[in-house]
Amino acid sequence: MQDEPSVTDLVRAAVDGDAAAWDALVARYTPLVMSIVRGYRLQEHDVSDIVQTVWLRLVVHLQDLREPRALPGWLITTCRNETLRTLKAHSRTRPIAVVFEGDAALSADDGSIEDDLLRVERREAVLQAFAELGDRDRELLRLLVADPPVPYVEISRLLHMSIGSIGPTRARILSKIREHPSVTALSDGVDAAERR
Repeated sequence: MQDEPSVTDLVRAAVDGDAAAWDALVARYTPLVMSIVRGYRLQEHDVSDIVQTVWLRLVVHLQDLREPRALPGWLITTCRNETLRTLKAHSRTRPIAVVFEGDAALSADDGSIEDDLLRVERREAVLQAFAELGDRDRELLRLLVADPPVPYVEISRLLHMSIGSIGPTRARILSKIREHPSVTALSDGVDAAERR
């Protein structure tokens, strides 16, 4: 039985133009790429776009890899960067909800532009802090804010943690988010604006 080619062999062959080696890389690492991107719970079309972008970036940069064994790490970093770029782009756009009453359309957007901008900046700062949490911390927060609520017993089972540690872990994670540079910079800016 022949061993599978190493990542180093595949990368070198793909750089030399071997289409079969490229196909083998894509087949071997697509599950990794998909799992990272799907971990952010984006819509499926965003997941597809990000995965395609990651592979396109690899086509461009494959020959630049100094250490072919580092390909999985390169893919993970590129996935996270592309996903964060997508999340940031989404945080810049905010759909305006419209409520129809009879024949008249009423905008549900009754806040000022300054309030809207502040909401977007806050959301972006929190998303940036959230994206930098560990996978388990992100998953715990996702389960805690799920609708309908997930019982602590189920969270304990899913994350293999004791029920008694869920609350303190949640507090520690929220503290990390509050202390993240993007969040503290925003709150410092708001405090300075309020002092004027």
